[in-house]
Amino acid sequence: MILPSLSPVSLCSSSPLMLQVAMFESKRILLLAIQLLFASHVFLSIVREGNAGITSVFIRSEWPSTDIPLDHEVFAIPEGHNAPQQVHITQGDYDGRAVIISWVTADEPGSSKVQYGKSERRYDYTAEGIVTNYTFHKYNSGYIHHCLVNDLEHDTKYYYEVGSGESSRRFWFQTPPRIDPDSSYKFGIIGDLGQTYNSLSTLKHYIQSGAQTVLFVGDLSYADNYQYTDVGIRWDSWGRFIEQSAAYQPWIWAAGNHEIEYMPYMGEVVPFKSYLHRYATPYAASKSSDPLWYAIRRASAHIIVLSSYSPFVKYTPQWMWLREELKRVDREKTPWLIVLMHVPMYNSNEAHFMEGESMRLVFEEWFVQYKVDVVFAGHVHAYERSYRISNIHYNVSSGERYPVSDETAPVYITVGDGGNQEGLAGKFRDPQPDYSAFREASYGHSTLEIRNKTHAVYHWNRNDDGKKVSADSMILNNQYWASNRRRRKLKKQSLMTLVGQTSAY
Repeated sequence: MILPSLSPVSLCSSSPLMLQVAMFESKRILLLAIQLLFASHVFLSIVREGNAGITSVFIRSEWPSTDIPLDHEVFAIPEGHNAPQQVHITQGDYDGRAVIISWVTADEPGSSKVQYGKSERRYDYTAEGIVTNYTFHKYNSGYIHHCLVNDLEHDTKYYYEVGSGESSRRFWFQTPPRIDPDSSYKFGIIGDLGQTYNSLSTLKHYIQSGAQTVLFVGDLSYADNYQYTDVGIRWDSWGRFIEQSAAYQPWIWAAGNHEIEYMPYMGEVVPFKSYLHRYATPYAASKSSDPLWYAIRRASAHIIVLSSYSPFVKYTPQWMWLREELKRVDREKTPWLIVLMHVPMYNSNEAHFMEGESMRLVFEEWFVQYKVDVVFAGHVHAYERSYRISNIHYNVSSGERYPVSDETAPVYITVGDGGNQEGLAGKFRDPQPDYSAFREASYGHSTLEIRNKTHAVYHWNRNDDGKKVSADSMILNNQYWASNRRRRKLKKQSLMTLVGQTSAY
């Protein structure tokens, strides 16, 4: 704004009344300018900080929080004798040139071969898998097949077939781009899914999102809410339920508390028994000693999966592995560093409040040191996003008890809102803590679309009574390139390619 020029000469030559009018007008204009500057500051703060400290007042009418009946079409057993079912894939190596294809045959082992190629129904290659099974109380699992298909080309569509004869089934998948800092890629994030009508809404909305890989933050089937043989039966129904997505794109698995299945009253005391038999992970490729924690690289992202329910304190295998894996991260090749876990380190819901504090005390300093971009967790059946904050200076003898703003820290996002039978965690702590940017007790899923080495677009999509609604969003600035001089030259051009966003981190 340009203020009018009021020269001393013109004021002195005016009448006293004119002098008062001029002074009043000058003050009015000055006050207006101050108000505009303040409004601009508030607007820029909103753009920079997003929906600052919002607890959403949206209240949805829930669909039934009971599991879908077993005779529903989403659990249908495929036709044909011993037909493969519960088909799902995950990444099979460190860099995205392999997949692990898994399925179950109910009646007999059958073939463990996968035929695959670049043309539909024309298979130039064959891979041989392994078969296993297990018992859980009096439940006998089907024959569980895992087949590693490797030496694939990047950014290529492959068609594959499992089973034999008239009972064979056909699917396809797309390999990711090669490892490159500017590879664009879209991830979906789902947690605590279960198998209710709300779960079905989440899964259908995710399939519509166009995302290419699911980052799953734990609590899969909720079969442990059942007893005896029904535990295994509900693992089978969930495998058939997710096949509509998981047979066509990788789901990257993290385990939650509902995978532990410690049930001594049934004689079952081996943790993660069902989960480890059914859902393979490429842990050896990242030099992990356990399938529950591992890492992969995909496109421009380095993804680290941690286990909230395995030992993680100093000198345990998980602690030692993570220390070495963080050293292996090359932000020049994979600028995006993403961590998955089940229990959130920051959570302002009454449900599971501070359960992640012990892991935070062990690992948060590393997350800040290595500039992790975002940490996704589940467990709490609601949605919440934090600002970039840390509490690494806290210890039992210091007075620094509270999280503080920290531009080198990750954004922490809880997406334990997939839709399971236990319902929503609707009671948030009041007042909303300063570290919490946005929270809402609704079902949904998230997407993270990496555009280039400097920026990604994030959305949380609410299931609004069957409709998909983008209820929270932000532009995520890459932590490594934010402190890199070359990023400054790229920032303006990169931001111009992003549309419709109001928050930036």
